[in-house]
Amino acid sequence: MIPNDPVMLLSYVNTQLRDFYPDFQAFCRDQGIDAAEITEKLRSIDYEYDETCNRFV
Repeated sequence: MIPNDPVMLLSYVNTQLRDFYPDFQAFCRDQGIDAAEITEKLRSIDYEYDETCNRFV
């Protein structure tokens, strides 16, 4: 289960992207989660996915 709190979610997602996944879509597919839902939660704390860095910044 992924964290619900946006700040904890940010840390979790970025760690997963750094350590295990080539991109955000691969992470979402593998975890069976909705990319739009994650993106919206992280956008609520002013973070957007950066494809070149493969992380939310």
